Amino acid sequence: MLHNANELAILAEALQRLDASFADLPAFHSEVDPGRLRATLLATADRLRETFPFPHPLYVGQMLKPPHPVARLAYTLALGLNPNNHALDGGPASSHMEKEAVADLARMFGWNAHLGHLSSGGTFANFEALWIARELRPGRKVVASARAHYTHERLSSVLQMPFDRVPVDALGRMDVAALDAMLAQGDIGTVVVTLGTTAAGTVDPLGDILELRRRHDFRVHVDAAYGGYFTLATNLSPATRAAFDALAEVDSLVVDPHKHGLQPYGCGCVLFRDPSVGRFYRHDSPYTYFSSDELHLGEISLECSRPGASAVALWATHQLLPPIPGGEFARSLTASREAALTLWRWLDEDPRFSPIYEPELDIVVWSVRGTSARAVFESAAREGLHLAMTTLPGVGTCLRACTMKPEHREWMPEILRRLDAAARAPA
Repeated sequence: MLHNANELAILAEALQRLDASFADLPAFHSEVDPGRLRATLLATADRLRETFPFPHPLYVGQMLKPPHPVARLAYTLALGLNPNNHALDGGPASSHMEKEAVADLARMFGWNAHLGHLSSGGTFANFEALWIARELRPGRKVVASARAHYTHERLSSVLQMPFDRVPVDALGRMDVAALDAMLAQGDIGTVVVTLGTTAAGTVDPLGDILELRRRHDFRVHVDAAYGGYFTLATNLSPATRAAFDALAEVDSLVVDPHKHGLQPYGCGCVLFRDPSVGRFYRHDSPYTYFSSDELHLGEISLECSRPGASAVALWATHQLLPPIPGGEFARSLTASREAALTLWRWLDEDPRFSPIYEPELDIVVWSVRGTSARAVFESAAREGLHLAMTTLPGVGTCLRACTMKPEHREWMPEILRRLDAAARAPA
């Protein structure tokens, strides 16, 4: 489930090729006692068995998508070097690979000019976007929908920026009329738009929010940490498609390659449409930025040391599966949404369940009639089907499934069979 013999053989060949690039150096080996190494690794494997089968299609619970084999192997390949993408001196090859991979992501959203870099994840990427917003709109308020990720309020507090929440409509999306009324107060500097809430995968109406920018002065930051890659999917609803089509007009955005981009944790990305915001990062570090006049990634990042292996893994994944419309990777996103729609239709026709929203991406949330959501959750686990739970205002505790893996489409009949069995089991 995690590796196969062919993958490990390819990794061994790639490691030999990488080692050959240092053939002119005197031989050097760091010896580790193989017996102790083996015993430690086997003990580690035993400890890791105390977990859930995250890579398997019968796991549809939390937002956990297994890295693609090419990402796992490329990451492992780079670990021998352990490059640091802060300065070119610490990771010359991996820094260039990061710049190329980030440019791929920017083009996916319709940006040719951009400033951006990888980060440890969406939280820190959003932190940088809000920091830049503070510098450009000092003293002004940040607002996000009531269903936006909780970190926006916390990050605004750290940055000492006023924060407020915008009510949502009946579909869980930011209420544009309520936002308009709040904007009329004149104290809002940044609106955080969520394309793919973590609870239910809902998508705020970005196009309508951008229309308000014609009458009010504010920045638009998009938190697409979860949903950003769905800009490549071909089976979105018209309203959802319209939101993704408007991404080229926003000021900044965040996407997490470790969500739908097939990468190991942690790999986030922050992008700015205006490259001139790099002036706010400007600083000098003469003991690190000395080998080249070319841009060092540490000069446009608040984080200092960052794993070059993450960039290598993302770059390699883009070589195999380019993030372009109509490609194999794009089709996998379409498959994930098809799986979510299949699950939603089945739930909608079953009197034991009540789906809350038609899924906009690949997250399905539903309430349970006649028994508790927890009872079905625990019964499903006994059936080998791993779900998640969430609580929605006005609804209560619900079941939740993330059909993130494209394999979920083919596995949906088995998932539905086990869910049916779980609902039939006595509480």
